[in-house]
Amino acid sequence: MTTSAPSFSPRIGVFDSGLGGLSVLRSIRQQLPAAQLLYVADSGHAPYGERGDDYVCARSLAIADFLYGQGAQLLVIACNTATAAAAAALRTRYPDGRIVGVEPGLKPAAVLSRSGRVGVMATNGTLRSERFRLLAQTHATHLDLRLQACTGLAAAIEAGETDAPAVRERVETHCAELRAQNVDTVVLGCTHYPFVAHHIQAAMGAEVRLIDTSDAVARRTASLVGALGAEAAEGPSTVAPLAQLWTTGDVATLRGFVQRWLDFPCTFEAWAG
Repeated sequence: MTTSAPSFSPRIGVFDSGLGGLSVLRSIRQQLPAAQLLYVADSGHAPYGERGDDYVCARSLAIADFLYGQGAQLLVIACNTATAAAAAALRTRYPDGRIVGVEPGLKPAAVLSRSGRVGVMATNGTLRSERFRLLAQTHATHLDLRLQACTGLAAAIEAGETDAPAVRERVETHCAELRAQNVDTVVLGCTHYPFVAHHIQAAMGAEVRLIDTSDAVARRTASLVGALGAEAAEGPSTVAPLAQLWTTGDVATLRGFVQRWLDFPCTFEAWAG
């Protein structure tokens, strides 16, 4: 459901290691149709989940600097790995900025799981992070968590063809591990994974619930937009503006992916950052 549209067009910066954060961008547009969306796909440096924390933090700071330089008034870290590695550093650099991160949906999984046996599909970077440990400690002490590091899955999705054999093979490999552990709920702990949720659902079975936090992140973003007030004002917007997208990877891959998955107009540019 779309929230009441503000009488201004807030400028919202969103970034991910690549294409995955487009799942969050899509939800933000549904919540805030008048927002001016600025998105960086750092595909040239993906996947973050197989990089070290220092590397991910440095990339996140560079991208945030760029997005704020483009006029962003609110920043969404649309990447679980980057949130875990860089959220604290970003908030230190931008203490007055409004920053929204993403994290695996353990809290809703705890409510929805019937057996308490919950699978978490995520990158190595997310699962090994202190942020994830604290999240599990807060919301999942009574759950039997089964962690599945989905090595290679985000990278396969980055190629742009979500139905490609390489993607389906990776999904089956990782889901087979969770099926064997009889989980009844699976948390999608990477923003790339919603784009292959249909394959994950088929591999896990119709009775297994999938948890995607994209809509929750969008609602949190919308709740902060109201606080921008006059800071964001540029006059009322009756037509959804173009979303501006940059990539450090291949522009054609980004454009093709967007044309398949998003239903609003976008511009595309290369960024050498």
